[in-house]
Amino acid sequence: MMRFAAAITEPTRTPDARGEIKSPTRRRTLKHMLAAAALLTTTALTGIGFGTAPAHAEDEIRIGVIYPLTGAAASTGVELKAAAELAAAIVNKEIPAPPGLVAGIGLPNLNGAKIKLIFGDHQGNPQVGATEAERLITSEKVVALTGAYFSNVTATASQVAERYGVPFLNGESSSASLTQRKFKWFFRTTPHDDLFVGNFFTFLGDMEKKTGDKLRNIALFNENTLWGNETTKLQVKLSEEQKFTIAEKILYPAKTTQMTSEVQRIKASAPAVIMQSSYLGDAILSMKTYKELGFLPKMLLANDAGFNDSEFLKTMGKDGEFVISREVWALDQAERNPLIKQVNDLMQQRAGVNFNGNSARAFTGIAVLADALDRAGSTKPDAIREALQKTDIPASGLIMPWKGVKFDANGQNELGTGIIVQVQGGQYVTVWPFDVATKPVVYPMPAWDGR
Repeated sequence: MMRFAAAITEPTRTPDARGEIKSPTRRRTLKHMLAAAALLTTTALTGIGFGTAPAHAEDEIRIGVIYPLTGAAASTGVELKAAAELAAAIVNKEIPAPPGLVAGIGLPNLNGAKIKLIFGDHQGNPQVGATEAERLITSEKVVALTGAYFSNVTATASQVAERYGVPFLNGESSSASLTQRKFKWFFRTTPHDDLFVGNFFTFLGDMEKKTGDKLRNIALFNENTLWGNETTKLQVKLSEEQKFTIAEKILYPAKTTQMTSEVQRIKASAPAVIMQSSYLGDAILSMKTYKELGFLPKMLLANDAGFNDSEFLKTMGKDGEFVISREVWALDQAERNPLIKQVNDLMQQRAGVNFNGNSARAFTGIAVLADALDRAGSTKPDAIREALQKTDIPASGLIMPWKGVKFDANGQNELGTGIIVQVQGGQYVTVWPFDVATKPVVYPMPAWDGR
């Protein structure tokens, strides 16, 4: 009503010599204003006109999406955004969905309502992420939040959602502690680092059996935010339990611009394996520094993230070859699940890039949230939360090589699994588990002058 009334103004009136306003139209204008206000009141009550409608006929569902759209990880954020938009387009029936894809059902229980994604840019900063979460909830009136890729940003943004009682569906962050906080409104579809780090050690054991080499001497090289710190603790714990020797352990500043001294320390420790957790900028910087110093281990085990970003291989070219990384998605798994190629083709058509593990998880997060919204048949927070708790999506409805999506009491998907990939010929190919591998591991990692 206030917006309508503000638009109704009196005509310009000129004061006379004594400062009095004499306007023959004043009484008529006020009369018209009162009539207009009465009309607006009537339409507000009846739900007719001026774009208003009864609550049950809602045709747009606003979801807040928080990603790093500027800053050092902007290229990653752009791909995450493209994946989320593709998922929303499929849910909204703007694109024909491959048969069986969970997102393809749309929102029939919400009368075919459309999802509208409202994006927030956290810039890689946890406090900015929290501010964006609050803006999306209070100003943009979103019914749920998703994001935020960086584990430390997901931690702060989800705290805001918890305070406001708004569902937060996390698709990409892997710090194990995120689902150990006893939050009521937080759900995560991706597996976490407890599983991923455990896979590293199982993989090394399998490689020892396969090659006859000892791979017990390792170096840990991780960025120092929540993700890298928690990963390091897990690696130290499992090293002790499984009798691996840590030759060197380095936690470097997440926004570092040089790594010469750190790489010199690692080189001096002569590890057989480096386990590394880096976002895009530092993943590229580390590889360039390894080459400058003429150093490579027998195996570099990357903790996904920057090493699996599309920009990594665009920048590194052949120098990015033979890196091994944990992963949750690979295009070559389309041989086992046709949905992978079918949806990847859609990503290529819209964004000009293939999915990677980061963007595939972002796509899946939106798809799972849409499934819950439809089953809730409502945009009320409690209804969405209850639907998320009851989620049970089979593997056949996903583009991920998982057993499905089903949340435990802490909001963690208990059906997620991991794979390990290696860069070969400019592609990420599955090399472990061996029973689903499409290529054998190239081992040891060829030296710079032997490529």
